[in-house]
Amino acid sequence: MTRGRFISLEGGEGAGKSTLLAGLREYIEQQGIDLVQTREPGGTALGEAVRSIVLDPAHRGLSGESELLLMFAARAQLVREVIEPALAAGRWVLCDRFTDASYAYQGGGRGQPVARIQALEQWATEGLRPDLTLLLDLPVATGRARAAGRGEADRIEVEADAFFERVRASYRQRAAQEPDRFRIVDASQSIEAVLRASLAAIAPLFEVSP
Repeated sequence: MTRGRFISLEGGEGAGKSTLLAGLREYIEQQGIDLVQTREPGGTALGEAVRSIVLDPAHRGLSGESELLLMFAARAQLVREVIEPALAAGRWVLCDRFTDASYAYQGGGRGQPVARIQALEQWATEGLRPDLTLLLDLPVATGRARAAGRGEADRIEVEADAFFERVRASYRQRAAQEPDRFRIVDASQSIEAVLRASLAAIAPLFEVSP
């Protein structure tokens, strides 16, 4: 059986990942492909429990080390329970964030050493990486203005602009280091334009143009 394809979406706060996920899912399923959509942290009972801890403003005192380990605990479970079984069965996986988010948020944002994240990546996910990563990129101020209208801020959303500037820089550095896997999408465009650019980026996975 042909192994499925793995696509991840990355980006800062207010980048529009949720909207794009819906558009991509509709298109991929229209091609007759069996698709699994999931998210990080989350996607499993354990992952959702971790998500509630990591995002709860009551845990403002959570250390960078603890946050990093929690993220990889959720990720290890997601890989083994959801992602790997789906790919092995020939299904495609569309994931809202994956390991690149730890390099950006826990690495760039929190200052956790890259070597530490790399070691955890190899151990927890056995080096699994997406076939394609769409990075929704936009200025921090624009993204934060969008996110401000979504309700009460979570533990990460309350961070200062400088934190998110580091996150964005880390994402862009990752994309520059792995140009074959990453596609940067200008998320300041209209929803329609972002979807068009993203469909063009995933077209090679189908070996046809959308």
